Amino acid sequence: MQIYQLGSVGQPEALLKLSDLPVPKPQAHEILIRVSVCGVCHTELDEIEGRTPPPYLPMTPGHQVVGWVESTGPGASRFRTGNRVGVAWIFSACGECFYCKTGQENLCTDFKASGRDAAGGYAEYMCVQEDFAYPIPDNLEDTQTAPLLCAGAIGYRSLRLSGLRDGLSLGLTGFGASAHLVMQTVQYLYPQSKIFVFARNPDERAFAYSLGAFWCGATEEPPPQPLDAMIDTTPAWKPIVKALEALRPGGRLVINAIRKESQDQSFLQELDYARHLWKEKEIKSVANITRKDVEEFLQLAGRIPIKPETKTYPLEEANQALLELKQGKTRGAKVLAVAQSS
Repeated sequence: MQIYQLGSVGQPEALLKLSDLPVPKPQAHEILIRVSVCGVCHTELDEIEGRTPPPYLPMTPGHQVVGWVESTGPGASRFRTGNRVGVAWIFSACGECFYCKTGQENLCTDFKASGRDAAGGYAEYMCVQEDFAYPIPDNLEDTQTAPLLCAGAIGYRSLRLSGLRDGLSLGLTGFGASAHLVMQTVQYLYPQSKIFVFARNPDERAFAYSLGAFWCGATEEPPPQPLDAMIDTTPAWKPIVKALEALRPGGRLVINAIRKESQDQSFLQELDYARHLWKEKEIKSVANITRKDVEEFLQLAGRIPIKPETKTYPLEEANQALLELKQGKTRGAKVLAVAQSS
């Protein structure tokens, strides 16, 4: 099978190498998936550039995977051959610790991530435990589903953690893969809520307006009113500082990026307690996702239905997709087409 692998970290110019390896065999309670599509996520850049490096190399990235069950390992009975399934960032958790037993498996110390701690979907085939795969609603196409498995699911978790209620205002910093899915979710769940978008790119702001944003401005531009909640979807620090300024007293900022890049850390020097944090403003980070997040969001996305904006690349152009993501050439989500639909 064809497979793209990361051979070293901290050298973004190297990116991924194409290899030809044997198709893996599913072990006990695993399924073998013939990959149809795999989403391209900023977390892949975090792996490549060393902010969240794989524990061993080479590693096959990819954690927004849609495909068909090709075969099952001993004891696997949840899916049948030919079923369409998805794989998300959560590859496995221990199932025994305090966090796993209290519905917080995303905080498990033995949490393993698809495409970082175990081989992911930048390949024609991959294996995963059957309990960490998800059935896909029939009305969602493969390419539409891929971004839902990470950008969508992490956005859904962020939205729940924001405490938003219908009629309260929500700000979104950045308007890429995750934020444009959050907007569609808010419009369905909280139709009376106004959405404010902060984005440095005028094309992103125009995109947000086309989807129904109430107001759009540059990252540093003050909104026309203090906001009840903010969700940050960027890899940078400047939007964090500006988001805290935009919150009303008692407002909450949720940060859904798994890692922040370091080049603009100087903006943290602008943080001032009285201006940014006083009057009970809150900051909450998002750490990974749970299976429940993915399952609930896929069903919700099927009901709405959510239609992600996507740009598709063949698998052999994985490096090109990553470079464009790095350069900010992003409208919606990027998806690798690995196999033809059956």
